[in-house]
Amino acid sequence: MYDPASRDANEFIDDAEIRESLEEGKKLAADRDALNTILEKARLCRGLTHREAAALLYAEDEDIRAGIHALARRIKEHIYGRRIVMFAPLYLSDYCVNNCRYCGFHASNKTARRRLSQEELREEVLALETLGHKRLLLEAGEDDRNCPIDYILECMRTIYGTKLRNGSIRRVNVDIAATTAENYRRLKEAGLGTYILFQETYHKPTYEFMHMGGPKANYEWHTEAMDRGMLEGGLDDVGIGALFGLYDWHYEVMGLLLHAEHLEAVAGVGPHTISFPRLLPAEGVDYSAYELVSDRDFKHLIAVTRLAVPYTGMILTTRESAEFRRELLDIGMSQMSAGSCVGVGGYAHPGCSRPGETPQFHLADERKPEDVLKGLVRDGYLPSFCTACYRAGRTGDRFMPLAKSGEISNCCQPNAMLTFEEYLLDYADDELKALGERMIAEELGRITSEKRRAQTAAYLERLKAGERDLRF
Repeated sequence: MYDPASRDANEFIDDAEIRESLEEGKKLAADRDALNTILEKARLCRGLTHREAAALLYAEDEDIRAGIHALARRIKEHIYGRRIVMFAPLYLSDYCVNNCRYCGFHASNKTARRRLSQEELREEVLALETLGHKRLLLEAGEDDRNCPIDYILECMRTIYGTKLRNGSIRRVNVDIAATTAENYRRLKEAGLGTYILFQETYHKPTYEFMHMGGPKANYEWHTEAMDRGMLEGGLDDVGIGALFGLYDWHYEVMGLLLHAEHLEAVAGVGPHTISFPRLLPAEGVDYSAYELVSDRDFKHLIAVTRLAVPYTGMILTTRESAEFRRELLDIGMSQMSAGSCVGVGGYAHPGCSRPGETPQFHLADERKPEDVLKGLVRDGYLPSFCTACYRAGRTGDRFMPLAKSGEISNCCQPNAMLTFEEYLLDYADDELKALGERMIAEELGRITSEKRRAQTAAYLERLKAGERDLRF
């Protein structure tokens, strides 16, 4: 039944194929020679099949796991370098008609609801620009009456049109409910960067149990959303993810990899990003019966995913603690949020929630963006606010060959330096400026092309003279 080129969710997310792969993986995990063969293939940075990844998922030997984690780091750095792309989520509305057992926004939760007016949205965007953000991820519950697609499109126009001194939002990614091909076309025309939709769980019985009511309860409609978007709606950059803790994590990783293989088969490109949210406490949600994932296993599944889909941007959320996020950055993460607020209207008026309002979930890393950046630089990472590929048309089938070959670094490394220099000039305190300028000087010396190094140095001087938004 398994057919990666089928547009039927029950065929490309094939339960029998997943279970057979996991059983085979358990057997191979006991064979060190077999694992070493798989790791040798992974070192080529060309990815692994879902069956090969299954064997690595079941590896329990600490030395083998350590080798997997070290290789994940090397692969990430080969393709994306030591850059970490920064973004912030922006919640537009918490109205929702779905009843998802794990979510604080579920329809039966008796919480005060609101959506941002365009004036309130401008305040949020100005606050985010004051923090130095250039890339946003829009979030909203599903409710066609209170939060229709026309509202989302209007919000995108408002965001792109709101500027503060040197601040501007240059890329808007959107995480909203599965919708129609026509709506995906409209999002693309409005300047959509990446369309992101988490499957939550690929295990259909668990999916149907977790989603008690509302449009999201339709497993097929939700799972086939990327097909509609990419094959009919003109999308070329999409992001997928699973909410780890709803079902067995081995199964969920298989689902993610089958989904990636499917998108390669039908659209010619895999997911631009994979996100790794993990269940955290939320108001009105009892997690006692869930299959929560330990830190040890969570770290391992992320590393195996990096080996399997080396070209993919991997996103780390503020659900994890600052200390654990530092560990996870070392095994293949390439994007992270900073200074996140997961309630509606929390950036412009922090700590001023309305009576009865609750966030979607509670954060574990509540550091300010500047403190996150200082931590990254001290750990040897180059923060990046780059949005150049999206605006230069390096997306979809134009981006993936560059990512898979590692050639994307020729643009990403200097663009990361330029956008970080902008941040240092416009927003950083003296401590971060000193740390950041030292790092940029070191990164400049690592550019192997003499011509590109000279161009980057010239651009850096132009930024210091007052220009902005220079990019390769």
